[in-house]
Amino acid sequence: MTIETDILVVGAGPTGLFAAYYAGFRGLRVAVLDSLPEPGGQVNAMYPEKLIHDVAGFPAVRGRDLVASLLDQAAAFSPTYLLGQEAASLANGTDGRLHVTTGSGEEVVAKAIVLAGGIGTFTPRPLPVGENWVGRGVEYFVPQPADYAGLDVVVVGGGDSAVDWCLALQPVAKSVRLVHRRDAFRAHGSSVGRARELDIEFLTPYTVSALHGNGSLEAVEITRVKPRDDVRRLDCQAVVAALGFTADLGPLESWGVEMVDRHIVVDSRMATNVPRVYAAGDITEYPGKVRLIAVGFGEAATAVNNAAVAIDPESALFPGHSTDAAAA
Repeated sequence: MTIETDILVVGAGPTGLFAAYYAGFRGLRVAVLDSLPEPGGQVNAMYPEKLIHDVAGFPAVRGRDLVASLLDQAAAFSPTYLLGQEAASLANGTDGRLHVTTGSGEEVVAKAIVLAGGIGTFTPRPLPVGENWVGRGVEYFVPQPADYAGLDVVVVGGGDSAVDWCLALQPVAKSVRLVHRRDAFRAHGSSVGRARELDIEFLTPYTVSALHGNGSLEAVEITRVKPRDDVRRLDCQAVVAALGFTADLGPLESWGVEMVDRHIVVDSRMATNVPRVYAAGDITEYPGKVRLIAVGFGEAATAVNNAAVAIDPESALFPGHSTDAAAA
């Protein structure tokens, strides 16, 4: 099956979804390709219930609500979504268009591409003693905090995800404990401060050394890092292992785009070194780069507007204001 479009956006996270809207606003056909089965990228997969505070115009917005709004915004232009598929290979056609083959064998023919793949595909780092307990009390993500209502929960980790999930689960769970192998946390200081003010027990420096239960999880054993003769057993029906993840750009690394430290180098137009291939969001690298959703939105607009000119050199780089278009 071959799909023809003006712009192919690779990545259906917030930056990719805004790029899809903006391509439609410019009157271009757009397709969005993502290896995940649902749009939303890392936001939807890892912290859908987290409150995001640095998106312009929203004092606070939940991850899943932000994704829903971006989907609604793009829906006016009917983008084609190709989900659960990886962008496997890129080739230049004799007609000057770009041919992308997906992992499932579909072909997308586009006049320009915007790479908005964030950090690429991501795999959670496993809890060493918990691999046989996944789905039976151990999870790596928390799509629905309500599923933990009335449970004793142990969250493992010291980063933003670990502390954020403690804050999300505390109102619904019977108890929440945070286990971290160090006394210091990588999580944002204000989040750690809020968690300490709530009824969340911090257990540091400890590691989870064993899980116990008959079919389903009943307790965890934690061992103090130093000295290791301090072992505690905690009643627990759920463990959330937030130990970080490994990222992989996958086949994109074979596309010929220039990279630095696994990020794609772009210029001020968001253009890569490959003609008609642009990039936006966390995947990009340039002097002064700041990796925030808010920055990605602006980069998406820059990438699409420059791609529009590459597609049709007679078109204007500046498309006018959206309010003017609405009035017309």
